Amino acid sequence: MARIVVVFDFDRTLIDGDSDRWVVTQMGLTSLFNQLRSTLPWNSLMDRMMKELHSQGKTADDIAECLGRMPLHPRVIAVIKSIHALGCDLRIISDANQFFIEKILDHHGLLGCFSQISTNPSFVDDEGRLRIFPYHDLNTPPHGCHLCPPNLCKGLVIAQIRASTTENEKTRFIYLGDGNGDFCPSLKLGEGDHVMPRKEYPLWNRLSSNATLVKAEVHDWGNGEELAKILLHLINTISTEENIKSSLSNQLDSSECKTSTHELTSIREVRGEPFRQRRALQAKESH
Repeated sequence: MARIVVVFDFDRTLIDGDSDRWVVTQMGLTSLFNQLRSTLPWNSLMDRMMKELHSQGKTADDIAECLGRMPLHPRVIAVIKSIHALGCDLRIISDANQFFIEKILDHHGLLGCFSQISTNPSFVDDEGRLRIFPYHDLNTPPHGCHLCPPNLCKGLVIAQIRASTTENEKTRFIYLGDGNGDFCPSLKLGEGDHVMPRKEYPLWNRLSSNATLVKAEVHDWGNGEELAKILLHLINTISTEENIKSSLSNQLDSSECKTSTHELTSIREVRGEPFRQRRALQAKESH
């Protein structure tokens, strides 16, 4: 049975909106955010927003409470719980940050469904301020992917997941995303894998314009209800295909075993005949 790995982008995919912009808007940072938007890289900009909140006396718990109010489609919640119960390996690769993602998932009872979250790291420092940093340290040599932003190549994460599987373990990927940063990991998928781009979003446009580069099957969706329906259908289809393959393989092995047993019996019978003839002759001579 193949291992099914379902990889979600987070913002505008697993959740309908953008977690960074939700916090900026809900916590009154829009003016400062717009003022600094063109002067800082995204992760540095969000770290600066957290500094501003700290200076206003807002705590990490206040930010977590804000994140808990972010809506998540009920069908998406249900399908995540369902496919986790079916044994799928669920992961997130996102350009959001660890604190935001974990708080939202935990609020909806989903955090334990995911085996790995690959995103920009964050932590609360000794002063109680939430800090946010890039996934790929910008002070180290660049990751070298021209398709991805400097702080995170999602395609490299997909390659790492694939490399972590054993030689005898087949892995089938389903990747869900919406943005330009999801194009690179989509190209890392192979035949038998599936990619689910959100309709009318940058990933959908890029896949449509570069269809010859894409080996995975493409299934677009527009809202949480469609996402849940298509995802569950794909997992059921993959499971059925793998069960058929497993059944055929077992039948083939059984057939080969029966053939080998028949051949071995025939050999034993042929080899045993002279022995039985000698025993019969010896019995006659003794009489």
